[in-house]
Amino acid sequence: MQTVYLIGFMGSGKSTVGKLLHETLGGMYADTDQMIIDKYGEIVSIFEQKGEKQFRYYESEMLKHTAGGKFIVSTGGGIIERQENGEFMKNNGRIVYLATSFDEITRRLGNDPERPLWDKNHSEKERLYQRRNRIYSALADLKIMTDHKSPHSVAKEILGYLQ
Repeated sequence: MQTVYLIGFMGSGKSTVGKLLHETLGGMYADTDQMIIDKYGEIVSIFEQKGEKQFRYYESEMLKHTAGGKFIVSTGGGIIERQENGEFMKNNGRIVYLATSFDEITRRLGNDPERPLWDKNHSEKERLYQRRNRIYSALADLKIMTDHKSPHSVAKEILGYLQ
């Protein structure tokens, strides 16, 4: 098994699908956001006290822990904000983009206070979504639409691709 990196916008299901893939494929599981929380504290606090730039540094640091292993990695939605992270994932595994429409993301996230970059006005959120989706698409080895699909269904599609 090669390392699989799940990328996509916040709320696309990366953590849920990643855990399901891990249950089926084995290997090791890593969630970069959870790794940051475990080492540095809550993401909202990091953004408030140290800023997004420092958070992105922590994200890159956590990603490097997946080198050389056989991982299922659920990444944070903004991991692609640093070009080096995209290059690292390309060089160390397969990248699966969980593509979710903006309307579906809005429905799933609502007014989630735990997501600092979602606490913006509608047009700012949509701009962030559009910009990131272009990067996700460019990096992905596989793109799976997640709208109106269960996490089990999405995981099954990914397994079909991997086998």
